[in-house]
Amino acid sequence: MELKQAMKEWKTGKFRPVYVLYGKDRYRMRQFLAELTNMLLPEDERELGIVKFDTSETAIEEAMAEADTLPFFASRKLVMIRDQSVLAAAQGKEGKIDHQTERLLAYLQQPCESSVVVFQVMADKLDERRKAVKLLKEQDALIPFQELQENELREWTMKRAEEQGRAMNREAAELLLARTGTNMQQLAHEVDKLCLHAGVGGTIQADDVDQLIASTVEEDVFALIDAMASLKVDKALKLYRELLLRREEPIKIAALIARQLRIMLQIKELEQHHYSPQQMAGQLGLHPYAVKLAAEKAKRFSVTILGGHLGRLAELDYKMKTGQIDKTLGLELFLLSIAA
Repeated sequence: MELKQAMKEWKTGKFRPVYVLYGKDRYRMRQFLAELTNMLLPEDERELGIVKFDTSETAIEEAMAEADTLPFFASRKLVMIRDQSVLAAAQGKEGKIDHQTERLLAYLQQPCESSVVVFQVMADKLDERRKAVKLLKEQDALIPFQELQENELREWTMKRAEEQGRAMNREAAELLLARTGTNMQQLAHEVDKLCLHAGVGGTIQADDVDQLIASTVEEDVFALIDAMASLKVDKALKLYRELLLRREEPIKIAALIARQLRIMLQIKELEQHHYSPQQMAGQLGLHPYAVKLAAEKAKRFSVTILGGHLGRLAELDYKMKTGQIDKTLGLELFLLSIAA
């Protein structure tokens, strides 16, 4: 089932007996639950109308027995089940509770009309070998919440500002993504802050983001590497000194530089094997947007040069940790060597 389809049905008063939410995007999953709660139950019925379970603590048959019971002083009952063992793909851990899944199968075949059951599966995938998952798939009850791609995140960010009576231009949205990352909870918080600053009817510009949203250490390190690769030595040294003023340890900065260089090297090697950005993101465990940014920076370096920088950085790391070289000076000399 598509997310938009479910919400469209709610507006007509139609609610499915069971929904199964799963995927990496836990923020939108929580938003779905909040919207469903608002649409399904009046505020004065929620205390008695909402029942929550966790399959790590409660057997699934108990949750199904609750779902099969008529609501008490409420028009409907919303049964929320947090799950990591009944429907989720195996994660290398055996559950402590022996769940009687036959009871779940029986309920799915004849659900209670006054109850809506929502499984919030805390896993990226469902175990499609299980009978319950197969049956739920047949009933079109599965709703995936995959991470949004770069363009979707940008559009979502701009739309959130629009919903609050503000406009956010594309450049501002892209800078916000670069600074905040792809965590939607953090993105939402920062968009709301920018909206307060802009005021009703205002426009959020890139300058507003630059002034109000602090850059991360990772972003500054990325910009530092880019400046050295572009032979902008003054800019790179300025960024480095700003990191030092923020009391960032040279050893930590060196580790972050090494991480970025390593990612760039891995991307270049994967590109040689014709991997798509999405495939590279899966291989490296990164968001596709982060892979895109790293791939753009990697174009400035050859595989040989990246490998050489990593080798020298490893040697510098050893010298800094063993006191053979002053940490601040040693890293500054390394940065100058990149430009050279």
